[in-house]
Amino acid sequence: MVDIVRLDHFRGFEAYWEVPASEKTAMHGRWVEGPGAKLFEAVQQALGELPIVAENLGVITPEVEAIRNQFGFPGMSILQFAFGKDPQAPSFRPHNYPRECVAYTGTHDNDTTLGWWTSTGAGDSTRTAEDIRKEREFTLKYLGTDGTEINWVFIRTVMASVADTVMIPLQDVLGLGSKARMNLPATSNHNWRWRYRREMLTTEIRDRLKELTVIYDRE
Repeated sequence: MVDIVRLDHFRGFEAYWEVPASEKTAMHGRWVEGPGAKLFEAVQQALGELPIVAENLGVITPEVEAIRNQFGFPGMSILQFAFGKDPQAPSFRPHNYPRECVAYTGTHDNDTTLGWWTSTGAGDSTRTAEDIRKEREFTLKYLGTDGTEINWVFIRTVMASVADTVMIPLQDVLGLGSKARMNLPATSNHNWRWRYRREMLTTEIRDRLKELTVIYDRE
C-alpha cells in the first residue's frame, strides 16, 4: 500500500531517554546510546536502498543528523512551525529548505492549518495570545498575504518550494477547521475519528489542486 516509510522519533536510533518503570513521570531517566548507523547499515545490506523519511523534529543533535545524512534520508519541514517561537522555526521557512526534505503544511499531530490560523490560544494550545499575535503578523509578512484562504496559501507555498516531496493533509485541501483535527498529542480520547467523504472533494477543489500540481512540476 505504500512505497516509503516515515520513521517517527528518528533521534531515538542515536540515543533515547530511558525511564525506570517505577517512575510516574519521565523526569528522572538517562540518555542511552541507540544502535545508530549500524542498524541501518545492516538493513541496507539486506534490502538495498531504504525509502525512509526521518522525523527530525524537536531537539536534534549533530549526531542524529549525521546518521540521517549518511544514508540520505530526507528530513521534515513543517510550515506551521515556521513563524513562531519554535527553535527550529528558521529551518522550517521555505527559503531555508534543502532540496532533500519533505515539506508539510502540517501533520497528523497538528491542528488543521485553518484551525491553527484561527486559534485563540485557549484550551490546549501552548501559545499565548501575544505569541499568536506575533506569529500571525510574521506569517502575513513572510507569505505576502492578507490571510484569505490561508490553507491554499500554505499549499501553494510548500508546492513552490525546492523540497523534493510535499505532503498536504486532506483537511487542509478541504479547508476544514479544528473539528477535523486528526490527533491531539498526549490525549487518549476523541482522536483519529475524522473521516473523509467522497462528496467533500468537489470538482472545483480537485481542479485547483491539479492546477498547482502542474504549475510547480509536482506531477
